[in-house]
Amino acid sequence: LSLLAWGCKKSEGEEQPLLPTLTLTAQPASLQEGDQDFDTLRIEVGLSGAVQDAASVSYRTLEGSALASLDFQPLEGTLTFAADGETQTLNLLIVGDTIREGDEFFFFELFDPQNAELSTARLELRIHDNTDAFIPFGPEGYETPPAYPGWTLTWQDEFEGSELDPQSWTFEIGNGCPDVCGWGNNELEWYTDRPQNVRLENGTLIIEARNDNWQGHPYTSARIKTQGKREFQYGRIDIRAKLPTGQGIWPALWMLGSNIEQVGWPACGEIDIMELVGHIPWVTHGTAHWGRDVANHHFQGEPYSYNGEPFDERFHVFSIIWLQDRITWMVDDVAFFEFDNRKTQGQPYPFNQPFFFIFNVAVGGNWPGPPDSSTVFPQQMVVDYVRVFQKN
Repeated sequence: LSLLAWGCKKSEGEEQPLLPTLTLTAQPASLQEGDQDFDTLRIEVGLSGAVQDAASVSYRTLEGSALASLDFQPLEGTLTFAADGETQTLNLLIVGDTIREGDEFFFFELFDPQNAELSTARLELRIHDNTDAFIPFGPEGYETPPAYPGWTLTWQDEFEGSELDPQSWTFEIGNGCPDVCGWGNNELEWYTDRPQNVRLENGTLIIEARNDNWQGHPYTSARIKTQGKREFQYGRIDIRAKLPTGQGIWPALWMLGSNIEQVGWPACGEIDIMELVGHIPWVTHGTAHWGRDVANHHFQGEPYSYNGEPFDERFHVFSIIWLQDRITWMVDDVAFFEFDNRKTQGQPYPFNQPFFFIFNVAVGGNWPGPPDSSTVFPQQMVVDYVRVFQKN
């Protein structure tokens, strides 16, 4: 079990009463999931400092990719402290199984302290799977299982057959004009539905960026979406893909709020499951965008690197765990960024509503810049599958 901690901090210059402090720790610091029965994790909450009145704090477990009752026994309640140095212990049970899984995570949180302040408000707890049969990395890269305990597969596209499923996907054609020329980013490509730019091949989706001049544009590529056809609210989303690279190449696997035509962007919300700028081929990004209007646009995200290896060398699985009020981004089952409704900087939180998918490879744009003499064409994003799971 691995731990990450979040703390609470007083504002600079703000007058605060002198309160005792509650600390949060977990033992052991490392734990593997067993094959049966339970393993026990000890959560300790301690109070330090002079106690004027009895102190109390509420606690709870929160799901991530690990689910309550299936992967851990949930806890919820209130602790009360009467003296300096008092420590209270909670036993958190980790449920063992023999099911093929990646590493999983969940949270233990303290909240609503009374007559005390928190030094650490939340721990991220990570369960390392010990199932010997699960070897996710082969020569072709990482692969996630086709099912998860406690989740139902509600939609998938394995990209079999000879053409995209018209019940799921729509092609976007052109350069965004007249509404948003250059797709709002000064991109240089013209999107088409030609097989040179988008096709199914050997059970994969291929989106190919080319330097072939079309409709007065030097570059072509493809952009497909599920708007009005496949829209989802919450779940675990897994997308297995191998990415293109090179100066000016900008692949993205992302989502927009289904109400975009009513409220516009960024009020609809944007979830960038994966973006990569091709001149930095060993780093991907997960990002949330929100804001009441363009003038109030905010975004927050984090980069992820897999041992410094470029993302065009093998398949990786780009995932989100999307719950009410919280989204966690993962690559190959490793969580690297979390966003929740406490981080919107006074703007509405738009992520508790249906969203649709967009897959595309842009060429040029504000972030990657234009291609140069080092850029090799064509460049392909190869998608093996997209799967959407929702909690039972």
